[in-house]
Amino acid sequence: MPRQLGDLEDAVMTRVWQWNRPVTVREVLEDLQRERSIAYTTVMTVMDNLHQKGWVRREVDGRAYRYTAVSTRAAYAAALMNEAWSKSDNPAAALVAFFGMMSPEQRRSLEDAVRMARADRPEGDDAEGGPGEGEAPPEAAPGEGRPGERQAEGADGTAEAGR
Repeated sequence: MPRQLGDLEDAVMTRVWQWNRPVTVREVLEDLQRERSIAYTTVMTVMDNLHQKGWVRREVDGRAYRYTAVSTRAAYAAALMNEAWSKSDNPAAALVAFFGMMSPEQRRSLEDAVRMARADRPEGDDAEGGPGEGEAPPEAAPGEGRPGERQAEGADGTAEAGR
């Protein structure tokens, strides 16, 4: 089975997070080539795609770009799960199937996360986790975005939400 582009994006992002510094396409390529044969242009395209999606920012350094992560691994994983879930024509069935694939340890982690999310809920929220009856959802301040929404930097240096 051929590798999916998402797998390569994940491999690139893993290196950017692990190294925790601005990286070049050449550095990522050399590290990836320890595991598999891959072309420079493929890595360059993946890093450009990650930039277009708002997951990395880039700055010119001579004739190359240096890429830096703009978000955490946890936010990245959450966005991938949300993207996959949003593509389902039956979100409830997709969640049931997903829960069925989880190990007992993953289920405990999910239960812990639900408890934490409930504890962080502002007063006035109903038991379902949304605003109370008749309440509007809180609006985000400009540039802050909503919880779980990643921020990306536009070409002019301003924040653009949800890219």
